[in-house]
Amino acid sequence: MTPDPSYLLEQAGITTPLIGMYDAPDPDAFAPLVGPAPGKWACVFMFYRPWLDGKTLHLTGERFGCGGAGSYLFDLTTRTREDYIAFLAGEEGLKADGELMGQWLDTAPRFAPDHGHVLIGPLRDDQYEHLKTVTFLVDPDQLTLLVTGAHYRRGPATPVVTAPFAAGCGLLGPAVGPLDEPRAIIGATDIAMRQYLPRELLAFTVTRPMYEELCALDETSFLARPFWQRVREARARG
Repeated sequence: MTPDPSYLLEQAGITTPLIGMYDAPDPDAFAPLVGPAPGKWACVFMFYRPWLDGKTLHLTGERFGCGGAGSYLFDLTTRTREDYIAFLAGEEGLKADGELMGQWLDTAPRFAPDHGHVLIGPLRDDQYEHLKTVTFLVDPDQLTLLVTGAHYRRGPATPVVTAPFAAGCGLLGPAVGPLDEPRAIIGATDIAMRQYLPRELLAFTVTRPMYEELCALDETSFLARPFWQRVREARARG
């Protein structure tokens, strides 16, 4: 049964559509579709505005937009290891040295779709069986709420929320960890893609099991208790 996020979204004040990453056999089921032009570079997050309009980004192993998406979402080799190190560490300075960047490249998680299509866009109840992750685009207050929710059923020794170093597209899926376990990551922390989102938004990406846990939060949880209500009241006062 498809989870209902309505109570969670209402209490959190989240109005931005939730974004799903799907590995599905029939792209037409997600219409209207958008995608990178053939042979043209494009970042996944350049499609933020189309997502708000109800459109879904369609990527394939032939049309994936940028090398990072090809690597993270299709497990393709789009540059040599040396070229990646030279670009990411040498030109962009994202690691202290090339050796560290190489270690990261060698261990970075990858996703390879079973059906040849990766679809990223608003949630669709009729495609729930193909859903891999759900991304909440949220402000800092809402992020704290979701982090609290992710730990609601966890003991102290269970690290279910992380904030890994990765490209923005990798943070939409592969970097979250085992997709069949309740996991979450704080995303949209890749400075290369920040220009495509409003400055107040970060991402909170969860696996399907974690999404189901969050949707199960009800009025007996912190969502309806004084701590969170005081936050809402403070923001309403400006």
